[in-house]
Amino acid sequence: MNMPALSPRVIALTAAGAGIALFLIANAHLVYVAVVSQPECVAHLKTESQAPGAYRAARSSC
Repeated sequence: MNMPALSPRVIALTAAGAGIALFLIANAHLVYVAVVSQPECVAHLKTESQAPGAYRAARSSC
């Protein structure tokens, strides 16, 4: 039994479909992680500082 050769069009469409599927899965994972994760409170300045390089949170959640 001889297997029919795959045409270049079938190979290209399969590769494009796999690439699109991978792109969608990766983005769905990023959205899932962004929605589910909740960062812990970190130590930061609570008051405004005049020192260069010293930043504080715009709005503290803790």
